[in-house]
Amino acid sequence: MLPEKDPKKLGEKDPREDPSVTLFREYLRIKTVQPDPDYDTAVKFLERIASELSLQCQKIEVCPGRVITVLTWRGTNPHLSSILLNSHTDVVPVFEEYWRYDPFSAFKDSEGNIYARGAQDMKCVSIQYIEAIRRLKAEGRRFPRTIHMSFVPDEEIGGHKGMEMFVKGPEFATLNVGFALDEGLANPTDTFTVFYGEKCPWWIKVKVEGNPGHGSRFIENTAAEKLHRVITSFLEFREREKQRLKSEKHLTLGDVTSLNLTMLNGGISFNVVPSEMSAAFDIRIPPTVDLKAFEEQLTSWCRAAGEGVTYEFHQKYTDQSVTSTEESDPWWQAFSSTCRDMNMKLKCEIFPAATDSRYIRAAGHPAIGFSPMNRTPVLLHDHNEFLNEQVFLRGIEIYAHIIPALASVPPLQGEA
Repeated sequence: MLPEKDPKKLGEKDPREDPSVTLFREYLRIKTVQPDPDYDTAVKFLERIASELSLQCQKIEVCPGRVITVLTWRGTNPHLSSILLNSHTDVVPVFEEYWRYDPFSAFKDSEGNIYARGAQDMKCVSIQYIEAIRRLKAEGRRFPRTIHMSFVPDEEIGGHKGMEMFVKGPEFATLNVGFALDEGLANPTDTFTVFYGEKCPWWIKVKVEGNPGHGSRFIENTAAEKLHRVITSFLEFREREKQRLKSEKHLTLGDVTSLNLTMLNGGISFNVVPSEMSAAFDIRIPPTVDLKAFEEQLTSWCRAAGEGVTYEFHQKYTDQSVTSTEESDPWWQAFSSTCRDMNMKLKCEIFPAATDSRYIRAAGHPAIGFSPMNRTPVLLHDHNEFLNEQVFLRGIEIYAHIIPALASVPPLQGEA
């Protein structure tokens, strides 16, 4: 049972609360939850912020009902490529019966933990960008490079009607992006995780045809027998990758191929052997894997299972671009040296799932996934997602140092 809602905790401002925290909680209460996100209210919220901070606000409808909002702080040298601070406005669904508090009330407990869907993924980062820029503007700061904040829809369902379309359009080209920041993950230790690349998500449906018949007989070459062979091959590979992750201590989840059986379909009756069955698999492939060779392996598993075994892709992402983390790279040097100056310990990894960063990298722009949340359990998409207000406020301070460093990177080769 969720506790009875207290109106004071839901809407009224606490004069003792940091205004940045109050704004964060306000944003969390906007129900941009899939599958029916309230994007209109989110866009109005962002328009208000743009007005408060005297930022240019551009709204780009990439397809009906899907608007990307871009807030822009012009640099002193508009010929230089810009910094893009990206975040998504949508959040994943909830199972309210498993939550301690209403997941859209942004309840704050006595320890300063703010419970809400999107607290970590990733409304915190959106507001941290905004509040860092608010602070920098209040200090009268200016930087050579233009800074854009993009707020995009539908990331949680693949970004196909959001960032994927945006990067292909003329409005994105006019942003003249040089470097981008996007979301990362929390880290329960003192370390901050930085993601320089992502796995390629492949969603595969294997279809199997076999001989039908009465459920009382030993039918030869049934669909179930063939599907069993397919599943065995796939899951044996899964076990090998799982054991490799366990035994090779230097590896992270982003370094191995994850594979999961997610759906099974087939059959019409208890006493009828079906002529068709299917299995769906979610596969995430690191950028170090040869994709052509991997698909050949999938094909061989299906061929070995027998006649009438085919597969089709429901998603097949193949761009394996990664962002440089060499100290000789000016963008990485600006980011990492600023973090070192703040005594932040960084760990570079491949992101184990998929974010909108992959579309930015595929368009030819370096991008880093980074959410400044250390000493925090990883709770994205989980019940009782929360972020402590002190961790949130520290994130604003971190961005208030990183953003100036990136926006002050000296002109690169080819820039005016």
